[in-house]
Amino acid sequence: MGQPGVSELARWQERFLRHVAIERGLSEHSVEAYRRDLTRYVQWLVSVERTKLAHVTSADVQAFLASLRAGERPLATSSVARIVSTVRSFHRFLLDEGAVAENVAAELRAPKQPSRLPKAITVDEVDRLLAAARGETTVALRDSALLELLYATGARISELVNLNVDDVADLDVLRVRGKGDKQRLIPVGSYAKAALEQYLVRARPELSAKGSFTPALFLGVRGGRLSRQSAWHVLANTAKRAELSDKISPHTLRHSFATHMLQGGADVRVVQELLGHSSVATTQIYTLVTRDALRDMYITSHPRALRG
Repeated sequence: MGQPGVSELARWQERFLRHVAIERGLSEHSVEAYRRDLTRYVQWLVSVERTKLAHVTSADVQAFLASLRAGERPLATSSVARIVSTVRSFHRFLLDEGAVAENVAAELRAPKQPSRLPKAITVDEVDRLLAAARGETTVALRDSALLELLYATGARISELVNLNVDDVADLDVLRVRGKGDKQRLIPVGSYAKAALEQYLVRARPELSAKGSFTPALFLGVRGGRLSRQSAWHVLANTAKRAELSDKISPHTLRHSFATHMLQGGADVRVVQELLGHSSVATTQIYTLVTRDALRDMYITSHPRALRG
């Protein structure tokens, strides 16, 4: 008797995934994250013999949430919050589609996550990193252009490796496709522009000749589009040469870009647009970083900041 119910759950799971992929335009990476979370949820429902949507109650949803925090290896708060968001979206979709009479996940709340400020490196450390990338070889010219552009624009590495040559408008402006395939234009500074020009003129033609003439902006040593993993290897190896390995992690240059822009007086709304954040609240996290830096500098520098 259980198998038809299992099929019902799986069928609606696939319909939901098609919905987020096509109608909401989410990236393949985001859809796969939804798939993993929903598969975990559906498997749990089956394990407690809730194989039909009509049988799932709000108590079941709360019990599933409790299961994520239980056991010898409870999930991190951030992972639980992501899964809760997925389950809520799934049940809201089921209600909208008429598959259920009520949204049993409407009252589901994600655990409050501790405030985590983005890590940024200093301007001097950025200079050290970018200096370590420079060189005259084909690969060095590519790596220098990649990292200069990463810091100059605040773009995600995945966004940069997805760029095509046509996305660079006269080297002054970058056309980036972000989450949900939303496009944004980002100015390119003089240092990044010079490095990009050197790469396009001296290195890319040589790399392109080894492959099938892809339109990709950044190419690997075999002439194909540079992968996200390879791009992170470029960053990691360069950071090691600059003796910054313990300070470089995914998003470090993006965080540094935002922090340094705000420290330089940029409006938070401008930084929001450049980063491609849908909400200014996300960008305002960086204002906490700069505020802490200003406070620390004041305390250590002003003669009457602290009592002797």
